[in-house]
Amino acid sequence: MSDWKKTACVLCYHNCGLQVQTEGNKILKVRADKNHPRTKGYMCRKGTRLAFYQSHKERLTHPLKREGNNFKRISWDQAITEIAAKLKEILSHSGPRALAYMGGGGQGSHVEAGFGRTLLTALGSQYHYSAIAQELSGLFWVNGRAYGRQNLHTGTDLDRARNFLVMGWNGYVSNAGVNRARERIDEFAKDPAKRLIVVDPLRSETAARANMHLQPRIGTIALFLKSLIAIILQQGWENKKFLAKHCDGFERIEGWFRNFDVASALKMCGVDAGAVRELARIYASEPTAMRTDLGLLMDRQSTMNSYLEMILMAVCGRIGTPGGNVFPGHMMPLGPHSDERDPRTWRTVETDFPAIMGYFPPNVLPEEILSKKGDRTRALIVSGSNPLRSYADTLLYEKAFRELDLLVTIEIAMSETARLSHYVLPAKSGYEKWDAAFFSLTFPEVCFQIRHPCCETEGEALEEGAIFTRLADALGILPEIPEALFQRSREDRGLFAMELLQFIGSDKKAARFLPFIVAKTLGRELGSAHLSALWGLLMMYPQHAGENIARAGYTVSPLVGEELFNKLLDHPEGIVIARMPGQDNLNALRTPDKKIHLFIEEMESWMNEIAPDKEEQCLRNAEYPFVLVAGRHFPYTANTIMRDPDWNSRKQVCTLLMSEEDARALGIKDGAEVRLTTEASRARVPVEVSAIPPRGTVVLPHGFGLVYGGETYGVNVNQLTKNTHRDRIAATPLHRYVPCRVEAI
Repeated sequence: MSDWKKTACVLCYHNCGLQVQTEGNKILKVRADKNHPRTKGYMCRKGTRLAFYQSHKERLTHPLKREGNNFKRISWDQAITEIAAKLKEILSHSGPRALAYMGGGGQGSHVEAGFGRTLLTALGSQYHYSAIAQELSGLFWVNGRAYGRQNLHTGTDLDRARNFLVMGWNGYVSNAGVNRARERIDEFAKDPAKRLIVVDPLRSETAARANMHLQPRIGTIALFLKSLIAIILQQGWENKKFLAKHCDGFERIEGWFRNFDVASALKMCGVDAGAVRELARIYASEPTAMRTDLGLLMDRQSTMNSYLEMILMAVCGRIGTPGGNVFPGHMMPLGPHSDERDPRTWRTVETDFPAIMGYFPPNVLPEEILSKKGDRTRALIVSGSNPLRSYADTLLYEKAFRELDLLVTIEIAMSETARLSHYVLPAKSGYEKWDAAFFSLTFPEVCFQIRHPCCETEGEALEEGAIFTRLADALGILPEIPEALFQRSREDRGLFAMELLQFIGSDKKAARFLPFIVAKTLGRELGSAHLSALWGLLMMYPQHAGENIARAGYTVSPLVGEELFNKLLDHPEGIVIARMPGQDNLNALRTPDKKIHLFIEEMESWMNEIAPDKEEQCLRNAEYPFVLVAGRHFPYTANTIMRDPDWNSRKQVCTLLMSEEDARALGIKDGAEVRLTTEASRARVPVEVSAIPPRGTVVLPHGFGLVYGGETYGVNVNQLTKNTHRDRIAATPLHRYVPCRVEAI
C-alpha cells in the first residue's frame, strides 16, 4: 500500500480535493484533503467510492476493432492507421462537415479537449458536441449578448452576501455549483443574521433547510421571474444609479414589466403574492447572491429563464457588486466566444442550430447523422462521453449511430456507446495520467490543480492527448518540426519556449497545431502529452492575467509561467495562482461600451408570450397529465462511467418519486411498479412515495440503465426524453419539464 497521495475527484464538476492510498492499479482508501486550497477537506459520498470508477471488470486495456457483432483486439499501429485512412476517405468524398467530435474531458479530465478540438479544426470542421451544450448553452448565449462574451459567467459572492437565493438548485445533494455546498447552505440557513431563500417547485433537500421556500407550479419559473422583476419596478425598488451607470437598453425593456399583471401571474404560479413581494424587497435592498441551476436551465423556458435572471440581477445592481454575483477568475475559459451573427460561426446542416461558446448541442446530433443532405455527419469521434446514456432520446441515438460510416470511441470502459463503435481505444483513467479540470471558477482567489498520476496503468491504455497526437501524425497534417525544437526540449524549458515562439513566428500555420507540436517535443521529455500541454497553458496564462497573478504575490516576468508550473508539480493539492480585485469587478465586461446590454432583440416576441393566459394554455396536456423531472441529483447518482452497480451496494435506488396524494389517487403502494410513458418511450419503474415532488410531478434520477456484466441496472431516463423537446434558441433538452403518463401495473 502506498502513502497517501493528493488528487481530486473526477465524478462531478466540483472536483473536490482528495487523498488516496493505492496499490498498483487499484485505489484502496479515499479521504478528503484538508489542505486543498479550494475545498478544504470537503467531499461527498461519490468521492468515497472512487475505487469503483478506477477498477472494475469492464475497464478497457487494448485497442479493439468491431468484426460483425464482436470485437477483436488489435495493435495501436493498426488502429491508428485504419482510422486515419477511413477519415481521409470520408473527408475527401464528403468534406469537413462530415466529421464531428464529441468530447471535452468529462467531469475532471479536461486536457483531452485541447487535443480533440485541435484535431477537429485542423481537419476543417467546427462540429464539437459537448455535455456543456446539454445544459448551459442558453445561459452562455445570454451572457454573450449581455456581457460581450459567451464565456464570461457570473458566480456567487457568498463571503460578502447577507442572503443566499437559490433557484432550481439542490446543492445540498449535488454538492456542486458552490464551493463546499453543504457548509455554505447550512451557514446561511442557521445564521440568524443571514437567510437561505429557495425557489423550487420541488421540496428538495436544500429547500427543506430554507428560511423561506417559495414553491411555484412546475413549468412557471419564467412567469415567476417576470413577476418578481415587475414587482421591483412597480414599487420603484430598482437600483437607478446602477442602471444609469452600468446598463444599456433599460428603457427598451422596462415596458415589459411596468404594467404586467402580477396578481394573475402569481395566482397561476400558485405562490403567495405577499411572500413574493417580500422576496422582491429583500433582493432589491440587501446584498444577495443567487445560484441557479438545471431547474431553470432545463425548464420549459430555458433560455428565457436565463435572460430574466440576468435582468433581475441588473435591475437590482447585483452584477459585479459585493455580495451579489461577480465575474470569477479562472485558469482558462470553458470555451471560445462564437457569436452566431458572425458568418464564420457554423450552424448545423439539418437543424440549423449555431455553435454557442464553440459547442453544438448533443440534442440535435441524431438528426444531423440521419439527414438526407450530402454534407450530413458521417464520422464521429467520441472521447470521454457516453451519449447513449447521457443525452436525450437514446432510441434515436442508437438508430443514428448505426448509420455512421465511422464511429470511434476513446474511453476507459466498455460503455454503451463503445459497444456500437467501429473502433474502441482505451484511455487512461483520471488517476493514471497527468490532467486537470478547469471548472474551479472561484472568487477572489483563482485556484488550480494539476492532478498527478497515482495509479499504475494496466494494459496499453494511453492519454487521450497521446491518442489524438498519433492520429494527427497518421493523417499527415502536422508541419515538420525543426530538430532545434527537439534539442531545446531536452536541454531547458526556458530555451524551449523561446525556440517554440520563433518557430511559430516563422510558420504562422504551425500555431494551429500547438498542442501536438508541444506533445511531440516537450511531451517526450516530460513523459506526458497532457503535462506538456499544461506547461504551455501556464506559459500563456500571464498574457491575460498578469495583474491578478501579481496580486497573488508572484513577480510577473517571462519566467512566472515556469514558476507556477514548478509550484504545481511540488504541490499536487493545488495552489492559488492569481487573485481577483475585490472592487471594480465590472471591468470584466467585454461589450464595446463596457456596459451590461439588457435588451436582446431576439427575446422580445418570446417575452410577450410570458403571460398568464398564454402560459395556462401551454401547461394543459390531457394526454400526459403528469410532469416528469428527468434527472434527479442525489447521493446515489453519478455520471455514466460509474458502471459497476456495486458502488451503490446494488440498492434499489433508481425509483420514481411520487407524492403521497398521487400514489393514493392511483392506488399505488410504495415500492410497486408503474408504467411511465412519455412522447419518446415507456418504461416500468418502482415508485418511491416521497415528500419531494408536489402533486402532478414525478422525479426519476439520471445515471442508470447501464449495461454491466450483461445486465441492465435501473431505468435509462434518456430513453424517456425526446430530442425535439428542446429550447428554441440553444436546443437545450427540457428535462425538468417532460409531460408524461403514470399508470399502475
